[in-house]
Amino acid sequence: MKAVLTTGNGGYDKLEYRDVPTPVVGAGEVLIQVLAAGVNNTEINTRLGWYSQSVTMGTNAVANIDELTEVQKPDGGWNVATPFPFIQGTDCCGTVVGIAQDVASSFLGNRVLVRPCMRPDGFGSMRNIWMGSDFDGAFAQFVKVPASEVFVINSNWSDIELGSIPCSYGSAENMLHRAKVCANEHVLVAGASGGVGSAAVQLAKLRGAMVTAIVGADKAQHAIKIGADRIVERGTDIATFLGQETVDVVVDNVGGKDFESMLQVLRRGGRYVSSGAIGGPIVNLDLRTFYLKDLILIGCTAWDESVFENLVSYIEKNQIKPVVAKSFALRDIAQAQCEFLEKIHFGKFVLVPEH
Repeated sequence: MKAVLTTGNGGYDKLEYRDVPTPVVGAGEVLIQVLAAGVNNTEINTRLGWYSQSVTMGTNAVANIDELTEVQKPDGGWNVATPFPFIQGTDCCGTVVGIAQDVASSFLGNRVLVRPCMRPDGFGSMRNIWMGSDFDGAFAQFVKVPASEVFVINSNWSDIELGSIPCSYGSAENMLHRAKVCANEHVLVAGASGGVGSAAVQLAKLRGAMVTAIVGADKAQHAIKIGADRIVERGTDIATFLGQETVDVVVDNVGGKDFESMLQVLRRGGRYVSSGAIGGPIVNLDLRTFYLKDLILIGCTAWDESVFENLVSYIEKNQIKPVVAKSFALRDIAQAQCEFLEKIHFGKFVLVPEH
């Protein structure tokens, strides 16, 4: 089969589109013909070795370094070391075309979504592994996954639209779930033009929250169209614009220099929740702001059990909308990631394998 093999830490030359063996299912697994796979920050971060604590800059800053180090970082992956060479791809919409002997035959022929965040020790443990980060993913014509992580989807959405959902919407749903966002609360979403941010806007509105979105001026109307009640233009002093203690929940996948302002706008007892830091992982934290205001800081990587089930339900009931900016052939992954990092789009990019 054709696949994109990521061979190590480094630049686009580490993405090789080539023939590799088609996966063979083992006990409890299914084989999926990949129909569409979204592009996410995490695939770029993994290739760059961005998760290493030796990296202190945001994703774009690291990607723009003229001479990227090609030495594999032992702590550069989600769970310490990345298993190079391997196939990335965290999002997957596909059709089940093969099953192990111990898997129900009813899976065969169904269009499905794959839950990329897997909890191998059960949901009582926070240990998690991710498709496309810890083992081969969906940047290929076929992928094998545990049947327990496959969800049959009944929707009139296109393959490309469904392929945009798992990682970004799952991460957003998990953050809102963990932060216990309720109706009539004021939610501030940073990076609201990206995959996770635009998903968080919709999912917070679905909960009845009032949503303020931080986006560039050129993307404000897009954010309003998907449900944002108020816009803060990127680069604005957030605390000055919104005022102190005006927000119940901050959903932040950006980090960087605005972190202090995010805490300032939170009300006493407010919740700050994050599953990323594309603007930079190193922030300034005045512990007095944290403890004197009784703030709750919530880190989110492992998805709770209800998260993906909720997403499938939202899709089948048309309670959320896909936000696809552009699609590319799988072989054009380098072009897709290059355009992705320009951050001039709104929503998701999706890769489509040839069949």
